[in-house]
Amino acid sequence: MLKLSLKHSRGVTLIELIVGIVVLAISLSIITSVLGPLFIKSADPWHQVRAAELGQSFINEILGRSYDQNSSRSGSLLRCNETGAQSCTAEANFGPDGSETRLSFNDVDDFHNFTGTGEIFSNILDLQPELSDYYRSYKLNVTVAYAGAEFGLNNQQVKRITVSVTTPTGSQIDFAAYKGNW
Repeated sequence: MLKLSLKHSRGVTLIELIVGIVVLAISLSIITSVLGPLFIKSADPWHQVRAAELGQSFINEILGRSYDQNSSRSGSLLRCNETGAQSCTAEANFGPDGSETRLSFNDVDDFHNFTGTGEIFSNILDLQPELSDYYRSYKLNVTVAYAGAEFGLNNQQVKRITVSVTTPTGSQIDFAAYKGNW
């Protein structure tokens, strides 16, 4: 009887074991290649929220400035390009006036071609952690252009401010706002 049960029992051959390992390796590599990109994309919504915070914050900072270098900041009723007032800055001259820095920019078009990283932001309440830690790998770029024609107005009556935020994953998200000369 003992001989009979040994005759019918059978083990796994070396070839069967190797084939099983190869099949398992192929199936695991297929599963990993399908799930890999999903892990990268899973952070996109989080980066998009951070980019929205950064873009909106920067647009608010820009919109808080005067419309033009030649606009009166004393509450005068005259705006640039009106009769008796100076003309508005030519679009070719957009950008910082002389040695201005971001903190001393006094009008919207000073921000034209401004580039920076998220490290430029600080917490005004001086709370920890610093905002720069949250936005370190983000990049921003600002462009300013006249856009009055988009609204059927004199072209120099409206400026379009576009803030482009690039996330750490390389996605670029654009934010735009308009500032009018009125």
